[in-house]
Amino acid sequence: MNDPNIVPSGVLLVDKDPGMTSHDVVAIARRSMGIKKIGHCGTLDPMATGLLMLVVGRATKIQDLLMSEDKQYVGTITLGATTTTQDAEGDIIEEREVGALSDEDIRAAFEKYSGNFEQIPPMVSAIKKDGVPLYKLARKGKEVKRDPRPVYVTDYELTRVSLPQIDFTVNCSKGFYVRSYAHDIGATLDCGGHLSALRRTRSGEFTLERAVGVDDLKGGEAEELINSMVSLAEISLMRGA
Repeated sequence: MNDPNIVPSGVLLVDKDPGMTSHDVVAIARRSMGIKKIGHCGTLDPMATGLLMLVVGRATKIQDLLMSEDKQYVGTITLGATTTTQDAEGDIIEEREVGALSDEDIRAAFEKYSGNFEQIPPMVSAIKKDGVPLYKLARKGKEVKRDPRPVYVTDYELTRVSLPQIDFTVNCSKGFYVRSYAHDIGATLDCGGHLSALRRTRSGEFTLERAVGVDDLKGGEAEELINSMVSLAEISLMRGA
């Protein structure tokens, strides 16, 4: 018989729907599982879908460790328009002609942002300036100087080019802003661009294969959800500990 005083521990993988914050998903999980001690690893913007890792119980202690892993995303860049948020959620700042870009032009722009490079975080981000998250300053119409941060891209693939849209897959470091990646590629191509779709498909060793959908998270039985978690023992084996 399970001891009601022992909080189940592990990582619950969720396939986040668009239009939700990562905190929304945590709130649903707390209600459905009847567990308060739940956090998430690696915020996904409301526009984004895909893999959100929820740490439950004692797994909250390895939150930073799990967040430090490389990620994989699939996304779409729409060229010809820059936005206030560098994605489709923001207001359009400028529209420009895309022109006749060759495959070589596009490939060269992506190559510029592969390997090790520095990225300036977007204003709409959770990074703090003097203790205040940048997104709060951005809401007030303020823009402050952001220091570039070292990031890396280990691999990328162009899966569809149908201008003004480019579909891509990117494998990248923690702290990588795919919105800034889209914005910078658009700037390099001299026509501007923004991120119009994003889905996280991998974080470290975790993929969407064992993820539960949001509807299943809302309507699932607590015991079922607890049993679908990746256990701490399994995580140790995955990490070779």
